[in-house]
Amino acid sequence: MACLGDARVLPSLLTALDSDVDAWRAIQVSGHLPQAADRLVPRLCDHLRRIDLSQQWNGMSANAVLTALAVLGDPAAASVVMDTLGAALRHERHGVTRSVLETLRAFGPAVTGAGRTIRSLTEATDAHVRPAAVAALWAVGGDLAEVMPLLLGLLDDPITFRITDAADVLGEIGPPASAVLPCLHGLLTHDCEWVRVHCAAALWDIGGQAGAPAVLDALLQAMAQNPATANHVVACLDRMGSLAAPALPLLREQLSLPRRGGRYRSIAHDEELQQVSRALIARLDPPVREATAPQTA
Repeated sequence: MACLGDARVLPSLLTALDSDVDAWRAIQVSGHLPQAADRLVPRLCDHLRRIDLSQQWNGMSANAVLTALAVLGDPAAASVVMDTLGAALRHERHGVTRSVLETLRAFGPAVTGAGRTIRSLTEATDAHVRPAAVAALWAVGGDLAEVMPLLLGLLDDPITFRITDAADVLGEIGPPASAVLPCLHGLLTHDCEWVRVHCAAALWDIGGQAGAPAVLDALLQAMAQNPATANHVVACLDRMGSLAAPALPLLREQLSLPRRGGRYRSIAHDEELQQVSRALIARLDPPVREATAPQTA
């Protein structure tokens, strides 16, 4: 019920969070009820505050709460989130540090006073923390001159997920990041299809129609090579609108399959893939309505 956004389940979630009986189940689905953020966020913060990060296995619990807070996007949680960041750094819980940065990124400019700490983490040695810090720095500070050199450095990184993370942030920046277009074009020949997909999407978000042929070619080839990229590909095709028309055969082929690839083969991602694909097909190739013969008296 919570995953469907049904507020009738809220009393049960609040009871679970207050009593700590099966609270982990309530935490996992809290993000689906943004209309109840004012009641859920204080409870989630209380759970986060009580997690002892000196114990290694508690990192998973912290990550779950941080994910819910990020989805709810209420900056009122910023203080306890920053306290969690301090604890994560002290105990070298890199996974929690990354989750905190992703949560601060979701809060955006409303987070005040976090810039210095985030900035220091853009030089972190952990493979996941550094790109998360760069993304958070852009979301919180919005200083293009500061983040562009950092993003260019990530694009030149041998670790593929650092490249894809950087491409996603560049796509968020959009046309002001046009100086990076040649680099993104070059990455369309990368050996990893995930890199090609994320860089193609960034090319579209930054350069628009001028790069459409190269973007479309990269997206369709990647999706044919690895169906797991389908959610990312279809999301970009949806943004491309009428220029995505050559993708219609592949979209129809995907929808005809009894089981699609999709991200992690999860039900939620498959439902998202089907929904976006059907809406895109309807826009690009609307059904022809037969003319109705006029009635005679």
